[in-house]
Amino acid sequence: MCRHLAYLGPEVPLGRLLAEPEHGLVRQSWAPRRQRHGTVNADGFGVGWYAADDPVPARYRRAVPIWGDAGFADLARVVRSGAVVAAVRSATLPGADGEAAAAPFADGPWLFSHNGAVPGWPESVAPLAGGLAPGALLRLAAGTDSALVWALVLARLRAGDDPGSALAEPVREVAGVVPGSRLNLLLTDGRAIHATAWGDSLWYLADRTAGRTVVASEPYDDDPRWSEVPDRTLLTATRTELSLTPLKEPTP
Repeated sequence: MCRHLAYLGPEVPLGRLLAEPEHGLVRQSWAPRRQRHGTVNADGFGVGWYAADDPVPARYRRAVPIWGDAGFADLARVVRSGAVVAAVRSATLPGADGEAAAAPFADGPWLFSHNGAVPGWPESVAPLAGGLAPGALLRLAAGTDSALVWALVLARLRAGDDPGSALAEPVREVAGVVPGSRLNLLLTDGRAIHATAWGDSLWYLADRTAGRTVVASEPYDDDPRWSEVPDRTLLTATRTELSLTPLKEPTP
């Protein structure tokens, strides 16, 4: 369910990350190589990026398949950035909320994406809704499992949690209430990437010499430096540093 990517490094055109690689995110929208659930990611897409000296990212999101958006190729050719999050979507429930449901979600400096699904949505997660303020529920970005997970993460960020904990604890909460949830999450403020591998594939390419880090659902090329993140792991990375931390199993 979905494919996504986060990049930190020297400024590059968006197309160099998403369209030019042989197995880039554009191709993954119809022919992913390592997707375990679903085969086509045609329920929308989104790209978020940061401009120099501006902490608030820009976004471009659509409810159509990425290959069906005539304007995307021009945008990807001319827009350059050193910090990017992008995703192609396979909806848990078809037709839910159009482009509002397409990652990345955003708030202030943050961009967020969820690759996975929560079985039994929405009834299965009803116990978690009580942990959110009524206003947070009313402000859900979309009526989707991903939007609820984002609300849980955002509530922790606003409460002062560090980004790693703000990702890891909602993953454990959701998995504890709904076993079998797939919760690969990406979060960035344009300076660091935080990600979880929980139930689906996650890979990284770290090039310290070039000051470049890519974290993605699957490799976009056959560079031998790609490494797979073990399941139940929190990844934290900057342009030159990367760490992996095992995640504890949830308490039922």
